[in-house]
Amino acid sequence: MRAELRRCRMAEGCVMALRYGMVFFNLLFWLGGCGILGVGVWLSVTQGNFATLSSSLPSLSAANLLIAVGTIIMVIGCLGCVGAVKESRPILLTFFILLLLIFVLEILSIMLFFIYQDKIDHYAQRDLKKGLQLFGTEGNVGLTNAWMIVQTDFRCCGVTNHTDWFEVYNATRVPDSCCLEYSDNCGLDNPGTWWTAPCYERVKDWLNENLVALWIFALCTALTQILGLVFSMTMFCQAVKVETFYA
Repeated sequence: MRAELRRCRMAEGCVMALRYGMVFFNLLFWLGGCGILGVGVWLSVTQGNFATLSSSLPSLSAANLLIAVGTIIMVIGCLGCVGAVKESRPILLTFFILLLLIFVLEILSIMLFFIYQDKIDHYAQRDLKKGLQLFGTEGNVGLTNAWMIVQTDFRCCGVTNHTDWFEVYNATRVPDSCCLEYSDNCGLDNPGTWWTAPCYERVKDWLNENLVALWIFALCTALTQILGLVFSMTMFCQAVKVETFYA
């Protein structure tokens, strides 16, 4: 009898620790979502610089992505907290399904990226070149500023070559952000005063240089999601056992 009572107390202690662990985990998750959402709203309101460079996906800006990701994380974190506190089977199951769906989509996206990397490169370059046609036009301040920042920071010019801009201007000239030394209308000078490195390759090189950091971030994110899946399913199974025991 005492052994059975001891086992029950240990089980209750484990469930309690699991509940607190899941609440803490999802509280951090929710706070992270709030932070990401806040940054996205701030960028959307105050910064036109962080717009998309794509002409076919004008809504795919840094601000909109952060707002979408932050909102999703907040909703999932809130579900996890409520489900853990109330030990609600429907909420825990909903949390598990949503988190599993996101995890599977992430894995599929990574696989498709590596399988179709060449095609993605071709499409991205073609789309970015189309976006150059909108540079400096009315209603595209964000795209214009984004290109200026990219070319200045990465010391590059154009998507695949500085001559990409010749088709935009119908002349042998580039934006002033392509200049080795910035000055007004320096893009009208001779090509020897411009950056000639392609921006697409420069950005890819930067990503490759930071590949370790990106993989560490991806692994930490995956580990966090796996822990959330384990916690939620364990609590769900425990809630089923308790309900069956008292039925």
